[in-house]
Amino acid sequence: MSDLTDRVALVTGSSRGIGAAIAREFARHGAKVVVHGRDADAMAEVCAGIERAGGRAMRVAADATSFAEIETMRRRVEAEFGPIDVLVANAGGSPVKPGPLEEISEEGWRASVDGNLTATFLTLKSVLPGMKERGRGCVITMSSAAARRPHPGSPIAYAAAKAGIELLTRDVAAQAGPFGVRANCIAPETILTEANQRQIPPDVQETLRDAHPLRRLGTPEDVARAAVFLASADAAWITGIVLDVAGGAVMV
Repeated sequence: MSDLTDRVALVTGSSRGIGAAIAREFARHGAKVVVHGRDADAMAEVCAGIERAGGRAMRVAADATSFAEIETMRRRVEAEFGPIDVLVANAGGSPVKPGPLEEISEEGWRASVDGNLTATFLTLKSVLPGMKERGRGCVITMSSAAARRPHPGSPIAYAAAKAGIELLTRDVAAQAGPFGVRANCIAPETILTEANQRQIPPDVQETLRDAHPLRRLGTPEDVARAAVFLASADAAWITGIVLDVAGGAVMV
């Protein structure tokens, strides 16, 4: 079983959904988990659940698009928990609805790119130097199946930002590998988070299920277990990959 005992793991965007599932799964495997977000109550609930299960967690609020706030967060984590061993750059989202490119506003485009690609870049910029200096570390970024192929149901601004994250991750793997730092990316397909269960009508969920060879939609725990594997010593010879957690829906 993958062991993360006493490793400090920062999971951005972990107050709910996939990020919260990753935080809980990391804690279950022994990591000291930093829960990040901007919703204090949601973060407190995730941390309380981890602690009730016997794990260790701290919560830190920060705007992932602000380098100054990320730096403040990193320094606080290092002061209270120690150096960051694992970074899961999960913060992101899609503020723009699907539609033709020419109908996307400049503000919507920038919000999508900043909330996903720029947030990932700034978090890496803050955390990566310490990992390289210590000669060890693991980075996991979050892409999406939307980045792997054009699809009318995927907002292009979001998909383009996620595609950028995949290239950024490979560049980090190449540059940081000689310093003992691994970097990999996870690309989920449709995941039934609580938000998606509310927002996707049952008939659409059924159509989406039929598009997956495994005939089900993913759960946040599916992604969390993949993240634990990539963060563990079981994946010590794996870097620079994009792992599709997609039930077979993305096949090249």
